Amino acid sequence: MNNLKLWNQKFRKSTGLSPYVWIVFYILPFYFVFHSTSTYQIVIGIVMIIVYFICYVLSFVSKGWLVYFWTSVQISISAAMSLLFGYIYFFLFLAFFIGNLKSRAAFITFYVILLLTTFTTSYYGFVSHRVFITQLPFVFLSIVAVILLPVSTYNKNKEDRLQVQLEDANKRISELVKLEERQRISRDLHDTLGQKLSLIGLKSDLAAKLILKDPAKAKTEIKDVQKTARIALKEVREIVMQMRGTKLEDEMLRIKQILKAASIDFTLEGNPKLQHTSLIAENVVSMCIKEAVTNVVKHSKASHCTIMLIPQDTKLSIKISDDGIGIRTPLDRLKGSGVQGMKERLEFVNGQLEIESDIDKGTTVLISVPNSSTKPE
Repeated sequence: MNNLKLWNQKFRKSTGLSPYVWIVFYILPFYFVFHSTSTYQIVIGIVMIIVYFICYVLSFVSKGWLVYFWTSVQISISAAMSLLFGYIYFFLFLAFFIGNLKSRAAFITFYVILLLTTFTTSYYGFVSHRVFITQLPFVFLSIVAVILLPVSTYNKNKEDRLQVQLEDANKRISELVKLEERQRISRDLHDTLGQKLSLIGLKSDLAAKLILKDPAKAKTEIKDVQKTARIALKEVREIVMQMRGTKLEDEMLRIKQILKAASIDFTLEGNPKLQHTSLIAENVVSMCIKEAVTNVVKHSKASHCTIMLIPQDTKLSIKISDDGIGIRTPLDRLKGSGVQGMKERLEFVNGQLEIESDIDKGTTVLISVPNSSTKPE
C-alpha cells in the first residue's frame, strides 16, 4: 500500500496528472484496435496496449538502464500502433515521460528518437490510414505536444532541482556565517585571555614560592597578577561590547561576502562611516540591513542588490533594493521574513521601515533613523 501511494505521488509530481486520469486515456486505443477487420490484428493490438501500459508503469518505478530499456519498448510499441492502427496518441505519454529524464544525454537521445519516430509514422499514417484525415486537428495538436512537452517538462524539472540546490546553498551560507562568527569569537577570546591567564598562573606560582623567602618580591608579583587580571577583564569587556554593537562599516564587509557566496552582484553607494548617527542607532541599522540582505539571498532570486546610504541633516536613510521576483504576499499580511523584528528594532530608536515591491521588478526596503544632536565618540 505504501509503495502504491509513493508511486501515485511520484507519477502526479512528474506528469502533473493523476495516474488514474492516464488510465482513462488507455480506453481510446481499444477503439482503434477493434475497428480492425482481422482477429489476428485485434489480438496483437490488445497485447501491445497491455505491454505498453506495463512498460509505462515500470519506467517510472525502475532505475538505471532499465528506465531506458522500458522507454525503448514504449517507442517501439507506439510506432507499431501508429503503423498498424493509425493510433498516434501513445507518443503523448512518451513526451511526458521523456521530459522527466534527469540525464541530459538520455533526454536529447530519446527526444530526437521520439521526434523522428513521430514524424515518420505520421507521414505513413496520412498516406495509409484514413483515420488520420478524419482526426486531422487532433493529430496536429498531438504532434505539437510531442514537440513542446518534453522540452517544457525537462526545463521545469531542471528549474525545480536548481531551486532546491539554491535553498540548500542558502542554508549552508547561513551556517557558514554562524560558524565563522563563532570561530572569530573563539580566536578573540583565545588571543585575549590565553596569554593573560598563562601569565597570571606563572606569576601566582612564583609569588607562592617567594612568599616566605622574599615577601617584598612576592608582593610585587601579586600586584602584577592584579594588574594583568584588570587588563584581561578590560579586554573581555571590549570584546563583549563589540559583540553587542556592530559597526555599519564592518557589517558591509560581511554583507559583501554573503552576496558574493550567493552569486549576487553587490553595489554600495555612500560612505558606511557614519558621522552623526548614535552607536545604538548604527547597531540597529546594521542588524536591519543584515536581515534585509538575508531575505534577498533566500527569497528574491535576484542577480543584483544595491545598498544606498543617504545621510541627511536630521536623519540617515538607507535603501536596499534588488532586481528579484518581488514580494507576492500582500504587504499588510507580511509577517514573516523578520519584517516584524526589523520594525520593532527601528521603533526603539524612533526609526521607520517601508517596503516597496513590484512583482518581477524587485523589492526596495527603505530604512530611516534620526541623527544624534552631537557627534558620537
